Amino acid sequence: MADLKTDHIPNGFIATGILTGLTGSHWYGPGLSSSAASMLLAFLLMFPLFKIGTLGAGDIKTLIMTGCFLRVREFITVLAAAFVIGAVICVFKLLMEHNGKERFAYLLSYVSEVIRSGQWKLYGENLKQDQMLYRRNKIHFTIPVLFGAALRIGGVI
Repeated sequence: MADLKTDHIPNGFIATGILTGLTGSHWYGPGLSSSAASMLLAFLLMFPLFKIGTLGAGDIKTLIMTGCFLRVREFITVLAAAFVIGAVICVFKLLMEHNGKERFAYLLSYVSEVIRSGQWKLYGENLKQDQMLYRRNKIHFTIPVLFGAALRIGGVI
């Protein structure tokens, strides 16, 4: 809930989750090496998305924390589910906001600018001046991660 209210994931929550996950992994779960591999994979796969501004630091920290509870294969399953769930949320949001053409035009503009300049830039950076527009055009990726993990824990995936 903190992410939805403040756009921030408290570091204490992440640290407690990682400590709990690693302790449980050592005693009852996949083992420390498997958990460490999942955590490293989360960082390596998601850091480029953070660098261009498509994921926030809290999203990355949450995925790293999630990884410490899971084997690599399970983590990849949760990550894939989170991206599918995130895509579904985005489609619903586009339909509700009636701004699909606007968002697609922005994406094409962004991609063409990156290609033209040969350099990555932060996605959505120019939207931050208008907080209403910025909030309207984002989702909190921690929600799809939560649902992906819940589906894995529940045995659905």
